[in-house]
Amino acid sequence: MKLPHRRQFLHLAAAAAALPAVSRIAWAQTYPSRPVRIIVGFAPAGGTDIVARLIGQWLSERLGQQFVIENRPGGSGNVGVEAVVRAPADGYTLLLCGTPNATNAALYDKLNFDFTHDIAPVASIVRVPYVMEVHPSVPAKSLPEFIAYAKANPRKLNIASPGNGTGSHLAGELFKMMAGVDLFHVPYRGAQVFPALLAGDAHVYFGPLLSSIEYVRTGKLRALAVTTATRSPILPDVPVLSETLPGYEASNWFGLCAPKATPAEIVDKLNKEINASLAEPKIKARFADLGAAVLALSPADFGRLIAEEIEKWGKVVKFSGAKAY
Repeated sequence: MKLPHRRQFLHLAAAAAALPAVSRIAWAQTYPSRPVRIIVGFAPAGGTDIVARLIGQWLSERLGQQFVIENRPGGSGNVGVEAVVRAPADGYTLLLCGTPNATNAALYDKLNFDFTHDIAPVASIVRVPYVMEVHPSVPAKSLPEFIAYAKANPRKLNIASPGNGTGSHLAGELFKMMAGVDLFHVPYRGAQVFPALLAGDAHVYFGPLLSSIEYVRTGKLRALAVTTATRSPILPDVPVLSETLPGYEASNWFGLCAPKATPAEIVDKLNKEINASLAEPKIKARFADLGAAVLALSPADFGRLIAEEIEKWGKVVKFSGAKAY
């Protein structure tokens, strides 16, 4: 006589156990029900901000809620990361993350967060190459010629960067490490790099594609290579650096992350919507105009990319002795 009551109890217990999963799924189905903040750890108008505003606009259109960009510059992006780490893990505060977050893990001895443990990868967005470019006074017309010339003239060529520990600096240090050349690093203050290059005070620079393209097209600077694994459609005749140094890759990648405990259902929904946006021809074309290639990965694959980048740039920082800028 007691068996039916026991069965009823077990059924009720099973139903109760299933309620959290059901509520999470229902929550994800109605998400977002209010505006979502995308934190950008850099000032407006830079590459990170541009990518955030583009993806925010498209998500607003797809999901029917505003994705509002909030700039929190400071600490090379660390101020923005900390704001997201401390936010509720409910999908309403996201981080536009990128390469600086991977390099900062090695550049800073003490941070108030652990990027790999306190942040949940949501979706990758795009990857943008650097251009290895030289002043016309440099006699090398190709990358192999440049390496040979640099080896024959150690520390006589100045390699410019917009500051110690910047992406351009570390891309150059990775090149030095893999090519076995000794170039003299000269850090400038941001926008001062190009006047120094154009004047011939600096000889070589790993420059962001968009800011470099007009100088290359007008012949004021000579492009020797792009730094991604495939050629850029904007500079189709310029070889990739890995054709000469197999395994070389350096780029600015961008994606969305969230606080660590953000429900998987919300992460998966955002990933699906972002990847669907990135598959649209007009969006691919818009990013192509910016020199960027779409990078539509799953949350797990994006997490692996971040881990690999942290490991790679950690080795470069150790090799170069680079410090935070």
